[in-house]
Amino acid sequence: MNDEADRLISPDKRGEDLDAALRPQTLDDFTGQAEARANLKVFIEAAKRRSEALDHVLFVGPPGLGKTTLAQIMAKELGVNFRSTSGPVIAKAGDLAALLTNLEERDVLFIDEIHRLNPAVEEILYPAMEDFQLDLIIGEGPAARSVKIDLSKFTLVAATTRLGLLTTPLRDRFGIPVRLNFYTVEELELIIRRGARLMGLGMSDDGAREIARRARGTPRIAGRLLRRVRDFAEVADATEVSRAIADEALTRLEVDHMGLDQLDRRYLNMICQHFGGGPVGIETIAAGLSEPRDAIEDIIEPYMIQQGLIQRTPRGRVMTATAWKHLGLTPPKDADLTQFRLFDEGE
Repeated sequence: MNDEADRLISPDKRGEDLDAALRPQTLDDFTGQAEARANLKVFIEAAKRRSEALDHVLFVGPPGLGKTTLAQIMAKELGVNFRSTSGPVIAKAGDLAALLTNLEERDVLFIDEIHRLNPAVEEILYPAMEDFQLDLIIGEGPAARSVKIDLSKFTLVAATTRLGLLTTPLRDRFGIPVRLNFYTVEELELIIRRGARLMGLGMSDDGAREIARRARGTPRIAGRLLRRVRDFAEVADATEVSRAIADEALTRLEVDHMGLDQLDRRYLNMICQHFGGGPVGIETIAAGLSEPRDAIEDIIEPYMIQQGLIQRTPRGRVMTATAWKHLGLTPPKDADLTQFRLFDEGE
């Protein structure tokens, strides 16, 4: 059984997450990613002063950190049209040609999940990005001929969660690579307070902090937890969300104080109870949890590694002393030395 799609703390997009009112509309409204925002401000201002199309931008980072929102803000700040699509949707060269030929001068075309772009379509994209030309083959057999179509000078803004899956020629054609990082608790607090204000929901400081601590450094999850806590607060006839209400709501939703849910705890319990804390291979974990390897590597593990709960080693995953304590168990005496022992065995 695959629980991933049903997880409250899954960073993947859902229908309810597309609440336009909660999305920031300008770079100044956008909270977090200070370095990326400062650089984008400079590039946007420079492009506006020169009346040129902004160089192509590539956003890299885990799901739910604001890649799509930043792309929309960039188009707004540049004062141009915004067209949006995603890699898997562009099935053939004609689909991409239709998108590109409808763009006006300096428009922004946003392609989400660009690492899932069809290789045949990717080849068409190269001359479009570099020379603003489409190179198409029309017809078949002896009657086939090559046609070059000039395009308006546009800006391609792409987003990917898997930079390693991008081909080098495609990656090198982006002049402005931007990496987005997980948010701090303080930044998420500001996002939650703003969301609560826009929802007309009373929110105490410790209530906002409690939700922020459990949001796994991801604004999309913070917004989702805020909506669920609002439901509990309304049913309880609470005038504002206090720490106690937030804690009760999130505990009932099985999201603990570090933002780990039932699937995360199953992951840690498996390594701890069945394999003595590791090392254990990813394929073994995937089989034991009945989850695909990709879901574990892309969704479960990044946050745990960032929080120092597990280590990826040449021989497999190893739980740290922090993870043992989080489960309420006493770590083995050599828990912190495990990773060093892994490298010494062959000597």
